Amino acid sequence: MEYQFTNENFNEEVMNSDIPVMVDFYADWCGPCQMMMPIVEEMAEKYDGKVKVGKVNTDQQSNLAAQFGVMSIPSFFFIKNGKVIGSTVGGMNKNDMAARIDALIEA
Repeated sequence: MEYQFTNENFNEEVMNSDIPVMVDFYADWCGPCQMMMPIVEEMAEKYDGKVKVGKVNTDQQSNLAAQFGVMSIPSFFFIKNGKVIGSTVGGMNKNDMAARIDALIEA
């Protein structure tokens, strides 16, 4: 299951989550973001119940993007127990994304 994170649900769904979270900061007009969507959706299914995978639309939630210092998209943040464990900017293949998510689970 893929989540949509907003100002209203971010603290509850991400910072207070009882499982690790991967947050994809994206925009609808962003070509690389669109290319990453199928991979992000595949990861959401693969890790369902182990990791919460969700998106933040930077156009609609600009203050969340600012809070995390997002300057380029797509940007991915890996959060566990309310702390950012890691982040990466730009596209990646599904093996690299899976490796990052596995590292998040083990962190």
